[in-house]
Amino acid sequence: MKRTIMSLTGAAVALAAVTGVAALAAPGGQTPETSGGGTRLPVQRSALLCPAPTSSQVGETTYTSFAPKGAGADAAGKGTAKLLPAGTVKDTDDGDGKSSDKDGDKGRDKKGKDAKAEETGGDSVGPQVVLPRDSKPVAPLQKAGKPVTATADGADAPALVGAADGALAPGWTVQQTTSVAAGTGRGLLGLTCAAPDTTFWFPGVSTDRDRRDYVHLTNPDSSTAVVDLELHGKDGTLTAPAGEDIAVPPHTTVPVLLSTLTGTPVTNAALHVSAREGRVGASVQAGDSKLGSDWLPASADPSPSLVLPGIPADATAVRLVAVAPGESDADLKVRLATPTGLITPAGLETLHVKSGMTTAVDLKDITKGEAGSLVLTPADGDSKAPVAAALRVIRGKGDKQEMAFIPSSRPVQTRATVADNRAKGSTLSLLAPEKGKDAKVKVTASAGSGGGTPVSKTYTVKGGTTMAVEPPRPQGLKGSYALTVEPERGGGPVYAARTLTLPQGGIPAFTVQLLPDDRGTVVVPTAGQDLSLLTD
Repeated sequence: MKRTIMSLTGAAVALAAVTGVAALAAPGGQTPETSGGGTRLPVQRSALLCPAPTSSQVGETTYTSFAPKGAGADAAGKGTAKLLPAGTVKDTDDGDGKSSDKDGDKGRDKKGKDAKAEETGGDSVGPQVVLPRDSKPVAPLQKAGKPVTATADGADAPALVGAADGALAPGWTVQQTTSVAAGTGRGLLGLTCAAPDTTFWFPGVSTDRDRRDYVHLTNPDSSTAVVDLELHGKDGTLTAPAGEDIAVPPHTTVPVLLSTLTGTPVTNAALHVSAREGRVGASVQAGDSKLGSDWLPASADPSPSLVLPGIPADATAVRLVAVAPGESDADLKVRLATPTGLITPAGLETLHVKSGMTTAVDLKDITKGEAGSLVLTPADGDSKAPVAAALRVIRGKGDKQEMAFIPSSRPVQTRATVADNRAKGSTLSLLAPEKGKDAKVKVTASAGSGGGTPVSKTYTVKGGTTMAVEPPRPQGLKGSYALTVEPERGGGPVYAARTLTLPQGGIPAFTVQLLPDDRGTVVVPTAGQDLSLLTD
């Protein structure tokens, strides 16, 4: 009994000490914000993963790394943020959409033995890991408030595994922008590098003959991850045995061509990525023979209500793809948040999504020349059936068309940032989806990567409307810059998206990035002594 009492006492003292250290780490010596039974403090470490940007020899990629100023827990402003090249599992696709191996030439041993044998030079047959040519950090960031850029040309740019700590960890973001001027992958491909996780949903993928969609799986850790890929169509789950037990070796990326997973061409599908061992980053690179290419990021976690912000005003065609991953069907009320209010699209009052299946609807030129956002809510108000959704957006006409994707997003609760904004071509969309709940939003343009002075501007977004603005630019801008969005307290919920437009020879090349909350702070539970633990 005495030994038990001493152990419990030591645990209580240790927990109190840890909490004390966390409180002392508040930024700038300020009193940390409390939330419920805990203290909200800046995160100490964050991770981001960037997939290999392109397989085109004429691709040009820009990486932009940025951390908001004054957000870190280290009062002295110390911290590091860097991206390191990852290895690649060789993809043996022969160019006609078919892999030379019936399973897509991907490692299938769920224990990762084949991957290990390949790395150590063993004789076991497994994934062919190609190590990066260069191990130098890409766009290392040394201080907050000013972006750092790096460029890569051609098809040799590897996937990147990134980590930030100290003052640079909260809100650290990396934008990957690739311009491909010619070929089937032509277009402007933009992606905000994402954090690793264990599950992802990608509504809007396709295995049709006109599409070449790859999912890129990147493992940031030192042990092999094992991933399952599951495709859903309008009739339910598609048979895809080649998507089971995919081994992703440590610090390595695996590209998987979705059309190799099933022999059934499906135009409007949803991909579910789940890691049964470890964790990965996942992004889909979608290419269309007529509409160019872009990245399809993962949608927000499936939910009964969804918001898809930032449809460009000049969109010529919009397609919604939704999937209901739960056990119940979902009936959704569909509304478009315009600059003047919420409206119901003609002929689409509600959308029915069957359990385990996808539903697609062509919204055509729904915005009618005005920027908008899609708001999906349960039709009966009480439904708890979760849904994931994404939009495919097209600009241009005829053979001068370009596509981009807008998945459902999370709101900006405290702060969100998007990097790689240029002197021209950026449009910021702000949405306050709830009627009668206006929102005030502070938007800050950072210093430029080559120079410039930060500028801030405050916008008031009326409840139930979308506001599209040309964002502020730094004074004396040189290079590219970042935009940080911060809602004021007491207002309604806010969603944000950025459209970057860089025309290519008459093609209105563009890409859309969401600005979900950066989750730069975390609630640390408050510890206290509980003497009842010491009683027998």
